[in-house]
Amino acid sequence: MTNNSLLTAYREQPNIWDEMFHANSIRPEYRHFVAAIEDLPAAEMTRKDELAKKLFMSQGVTFTVYSSGEGIEKIFPFDIIPRIIQHKEWLHIEAGIKQRLKALNLFLKDIYHQQFILKDGIIPAALVYSCPQFLREMINVNVPHDIYTHVAGVDLIRDHDGEFYVLEDNLRTPSGVSYMLENRLITSRIFPDLLPKNNVQPVRKYPALLLRNLQDLGNRHLNDPTVVLLSPGIYNSAYYEHATLARLMGIDLVEGGDLVVHNHHVFMKSTQGLKQVDVIYRRVDDEFLDPLVFRPDSALGVPGLFAAYRKGNVAIVNAMGNGVADDKAVYAYVPAMIRYYLNEEPILKTVPTYQMSDPEQRQHVFSNMERMVIKRTNESGGYGMLIGSSATEEQMQDFREAITADPRSFIAQPIISLSSTPCYLNGVLQPRRVDLRPYALYGPRGIDIVPGGLTRVALQEGSLVVNSSQGGGSKDTWVLGPEHD
Repeated sequence: MTNNSLLTAYREQPNIWDEMFHANSIRPEYRHFVAAIEDLPAAEMTRKDELAKKLFMSQGVTFTVYSSGEGIEKIFPFDIIPRIIQHKEWLHIEAGIKQRLKALNLFLKDIYHQQFILKDGIIPAALVYSCPQFLREMINVNVPHDIYTHVAGVDLIRDHDGEFYVLEDNLRTPSGVSYMLENRLITSRIFPDLLPKNNVQPVRKYPALLLRNLQDLGNRHLNDPTVVLLSPGIYNSAYYEHATLARLMGIDLVEGGDLVVHNHHVFMKSTQGLKQVDVIYRRVDDEFLDPLVFRPDSALGVPGLFAAYRKGNVAIVNAMGNGVADDKAVYAYVPAMIRYYLNEEPILKTVPTYQMSDPEQRQHVFSNMERMVIKRTNESGGYGMLIGSSATEEQMQDFREAITADPRSFIAQPIISLSSTPCYLNGVLQPRRVDLRPYALYGPRGIDIVPGGLTRVALQEGSLVVNSSQGGGSKDTWVLGPEHD
């Protein structure tokens, strides 16, 4: 039996954009890949699938699920069929993300300084001031090079018409990039000759680009400024990623107890004594960073860190207070920000978003709940969400009551279908829904985006939720070079 039968048994889903197939024929960007695998025996594909699982297990590529009650660490589910993006499509995505990031960065600088966008009535001031992530402590704090969003993960989905939409911006401590890097390493082991044959663009430069951007932020004008990665520790769901990135960049992985502030400068404890730290790539949330300023019960941060930051003696990546720009209620205003700050039309589309604090929009959503996704404005990981098409009447009523009690904390969007892609599951190709999170690095030299990103897969049949915390997995993302379009 050859894998031709795998392809012939595969069924596209109606009214859903299939990444590999169109009207039962293979899309051009997948033809080389399909030609290479269609004659492989099914047993060989299954062997490759099992090899991938073993490699992930031996590499310790895990994530943590706190709600499952079955021990904390799980192997990260990986699908061996890559998701392939044409070069010209990628150029469109890249230009759209760069435009968006510039506007969001200008927005952050503006609201923590002159607040022109609020004074001009482009965004309601109440929306910004009521955001729990808006840090009054950051008002009039100058950040190095005016860059707030050094590392961004922008979530994209493709609707039934093939158009890419931005679903949300992750500008605080976006995670998942280690899985992007690991997925590529695993793919190069499983299909070693296919990456060069397809002229797949590399993603391996990411750690070097990140390190260069971090070093560029040091203000002591040293050739080799001291950069550390601050992690909440081993029990954090992304700890594997923290350890991996620190190792790949050749920098120290530290926790709050490893750092001390003396005379408004930050030092790292080492066997040679105290060593001054110039740049902190932090993976600790704002409210835990400094118990003297934010949560006094936090043991994850460093007392005095914020004062050292305010004085410009240490750079922190990403800047504090960024959450106001990726608040799901502020998301609706990003196209207006692009027009306001850049005088350009948005390159990437956004999903229509209803503000629950507006009585008319709220009533419209309540009347059409079965066609809506309702989200809490400051939750992530697929939590605090209702998908109307699969919700019970009781669940909908619970959400109506919660929204009525606290409308600012919710938004609603029409259900977008999410494109699907073939996945090799239980020996057969099956369609599953996907999104895409490319990673953008914003440094003093400009914005870099490695060609690819993390394609997340909703592994449960029919599911629209791709988050690993909700049973999702991932696959390698191939961006082709120009001559392969």
